[in-house]
Amino acid sequence: MKFALRLLGLLFAVGTILFLVGLAAAAGLIWHFSQDLPDYSQLQNYEPPVMTRVHASDGSLLAEYARERRLYLPIQAVPKLVINCFLAAEDKNFYEHGGLDYSGMMRAAILYAQNYGSNRRPQGASTITQQVAKNFFFTSEVSFSRKIKEALLSMRIERAYSKDKILELYLNEIYLGFGAYGIAAASLVYFDKPVNELTIAEAAYLAALPKMPGALHPVRNHDRAIERRNYVIDRLLENGWIKQADAEKARKEPLVIANRSNGAHTFAGEYFAEEVRRDIFERYGEKKLYEGGLSVRTTLDPKLQVMARKTMVAGFVNYDEQQGYRGALSTLDVSGDWGVKLADIKSLQDISPWRMAVVLDVSDQSARIGFQPGRELGGAVARQRETGIVTLDGVRWAKAVSGPLHGKTPTAVSQVLQPGDVIYADPLFKDGRPVDGQYRLRQLPEVSGAMVVMDPWTGRVLAMVGGFSFDQSQFNRATQAYRQPGSTFKPIVYSSALDNGYTPSSIEVDSPIEIDQGQGGAVWRPDDFSVGHYRGPITLREALKWSVNTVTVRVAQDIGMPLIAEYAKRFGIYDELPNYLSYSLGAGETTVLRMVTAYSMIANGGRRVKATLIDRIQDRYGHTIFRHDARECRGCDATEGWHNQAEPQLVDRREQVLDPMTAYQITSMMEGVVQGGTATVMRDVGKPIAGKTGTTNEAKDLWFVGFSADLVIGLYVGYDKPRSLGRTAQAAHTAAPIARDFMKLALADKPAIPFKIPAGIRLIRVDAKTGLRAGPGASGRTIVEAFKPGTAPPDDDAIEGVTDVDARAPAVSPDADRALVRSGTGGLY
Repeated sequence: MKFALRLLGLLFAVGTILFLVGLAAAAGLIWHFSQDLPDYSQLQNYEPPVMTRVHASDGSLLAEYARERRLYLPIQAVPKLVINCFLAAEDKNFYEHGGLDYSGMMRAAILYAQNYGSNRRPQGASTITQQVAKNFFFTSEVSFSRKIKEALLSMRIERAYSKDKILELYLNEIYLGFGAYGIAAASLVYFDKPVNELTIAEAAYLAALPKMPGALHPVRNHDRAIERRNYVIDRLLENGWIKQADAEKARKEPLVIANRSNGAHTFAGEYFAEEVRRDIFERYGEKKLYEGGLSVRTTLDPKLQVMARKTMVAGFVNYDEQQGYRGALSTLDVSGDWGVKLADIKSLQDISPWRMAVVLDVSDQSARIGFQPGRELGGAVARQRETGIVTLDGVRWAKAVSGPLHGKTPTAVSQVLQPGDVIYADPLFKDGRPVDGQYRLRQLPEVSGAMVVMDPWTGRVLAMVGGFSFDQSQFNRATQAYRQPGSTFKPIVYSSALDNGYTPSSIEVDSPIEIDQGQGGAVWRPDDFSVGHYRGPITLREALKWSVNTVTVRVAQDIGMPLIAEYAKRFGIYDELPNYLSYSLGAGETTVLRMVTAYSMIANGGRRVKATLIDRIQDRYGHTIFRHDARECRGCDATEGWHNQAEPQLVDRREQVLDPMTAYQITSMMEGVVQGGTATVMRDVGKPIAGKTGTTNEAKDLWFVGFSADLVIGLYVGYDKPRSLGRTAQAAHTAAPIARDFMKLALADKPAIPFKIPAGIRLIRVDAKTGLRAGPGASGRTIVEAFKPGTAPPDDDAIEGVTDVDARAPAVSPDADRALVRSGTGGLY
């Protein structure tokens, strides 16, 4: 008995010693691994990389920029359904344990022992807290040391932060595939909807993804994805978080993915979005752009943008088709599965409704074409094979550019198309309606160009077209292409003159002129499109109306090129303009955006504007860090409510770059260009329009820049590698019609607003040819001209030496002037 007791005591002592040694060893192990644990306090100020989102002026999403597609969502904004799905899939006891799930760890240990030596990856038993520790502080290395550190750090995190905070960090940090980090971004990427609109099945699928997003690919591994999604649904039911009927309905729901685009989300807004991206990059740097979570409200008007792209592309295509058909893009063998072969050819994705197709067979009357199939989310070519018919009506424009049929209208489809030809086609329209199953041959235009639409009062860019296709070329011709503006620069020359002693009725001579360029240079003889035709003495108004080069050069000689260079710099057209007279005819190079900005300053009465594509930028916390409108609003910060105080006042300190009366005079003269000069096609708009065409040397660029009371448009058409657009090409026939088509759409529902006449302007009836005051019963054509005080021509009985002759002959009132314009009996042509 004593021996048994002594043995029992010995065993107890040994056990105690072993326990103390084990405890000491465990404590030592914990101490050892605790020495280099990461500083978890940084979680308190965690700022994850968040995508920058760019919106149009109406709030619609334009683009997103990110390395990790993430939108940070506070836990209070996460629906209970979504939370339950992730708890069911990852850690149903999350709100009960202290960071470690011991029962789960035991199960994982047993499985590890059973699978030891099988090269199978051990099953994890990580809680959500452990996953937060791993995602933020550790790698995915599979080792006991990492798991121990992870467990120790998890317990510290649990003591430092609330469960909701830990869950918030987890739901915003986890990677869920397709570049999406966090549930908010994943909901948009997979289903194109916010998390609060997710169905049970959709939320369950997202909850299934954290451990193996690649293995649960919705297309490549569709069945496995459905199986894992349904597993999560079963756990929701098992935990009592959904009802049986809801679970059965969710299991039957198909897994349909939206495949949301990474690029510009507003059709036709790609060039605009890329320009905004470059702007943000230059302002704040790469890290802020792709990780800063900026919210950018741009100036883009989506409706105007679509109109601008539609009319600009139509202009490119119309010009290009007049030059003839250059042939198929390429050819391929149409035997076998032509769809797979066609799918491998890169097609432009931003020129809808154009679609790439291959000619399958041809007759004289038609050709059967097969359209390029799309690719599924996994990259596989879609099984569907869609076909259509190109009829003779669809190829009549396609005159051959060479060979025996050069320049002749096709009489058979087989003259144009052959089996295997890879082409573009879009629906054939008759009487304004698409003909079912019939298509029209298209070709990518060689000619290009750009268009900018601006609000003249603020400089806000409302629309921008940088070329035919962003997918084809990301070079933005509206901001990056420096081209000669030609005669669209003349209003700047005339504005300089009007600001320095000239009037619209000043007389200059249209006759041959020779300029000695010095230093061995050839004699320069500027001439017009109609070479050898001269008008003799004409007014400045008439000279601008018909874009007379000799008069412009003489005016430039008189006032001096340094003065014109100063005005060009004021308007922002050129930074430095050489003192050569040829530059008065637009021989320098500038951009469409600069020209439109300059014309905006004329349209708004001479006030400086700075072009902008961005209205406001906010940081991730909603604080405004940039605002384009720099005007001071006095009284806008009142918070006490309305107590009969004075209305808030906007203080505009922008520089006056042009006399308001000069701005109206040149506007009135450009109205004359539209009403009876080189831009008469713009009269079809049916609203007051002022503008100027420009055709450069050898017709390498065709321009139009003009405006209504509240909208400025500028565009050019030309080849990227400048060459002549044709011996007879003119801006009046190519560029101006594009502007007309746009303005007709943009101003369709707008009232006809006349240009504002500034105080002090005198409207006097004058002879259109001589510029002299027209007396009662004057013969010949008369107009109502705008004069600054003291500059109007004298009447017939004026006393020599009297300068203030305006007081002796009352001016025609603005209302009378507008009535004359509307009646067609006088006014501005």
